[in-house]
Amino acid sequence: MTLKSVTVKDYMATGLVTLTPGMGVMEAVQKFLDYRISGAPVVDERGNMIGMLSEKDCLKVVLNAAYHEEMGGTVSDFMMKDVVTIDASTGIVEVAEMFIKSSFRRYPVVSDDKLIGQISRRDVLKALEKLW
Repeated sequence: MTLKSVTVKDYMATGLVTLTPGMGVMEAVQKFLDYRISGAPVVDERGNMIGMLSEKDCLKVVLNAAYHEEMGGTVSDFMMKDVVTIDASTGIVEVAEMFIKSSFRRYPVVSDDKLIGQISRRDVLKALEKLW
């Protein structure tokens, strides 16, 4: 097996912590803390990927509270809606290039708009380490 033949499917994480758009943003923050994660995909009732919420997005909640003296809102109020997703058949080298060109830490992996996994910078490093 060569590095060029390795795909996202070979190293993506499955069984992800996910959020729903109507979930309270403070509940989402609690999930981040409980699971020690820095972000999570947002899916609708059919499992379609509709957004992403990160720690950075949650900081907007704190700023909102500081200015408007009210804490809260829903995940859909603060999530990033225009999310870059990738296909499971994408090559691991291509994903490494995508990470180098962006500030993203992870990419959701989708098939027919359904969330099927996630690939992180660390997952790509694991692939590189295993094959070198």
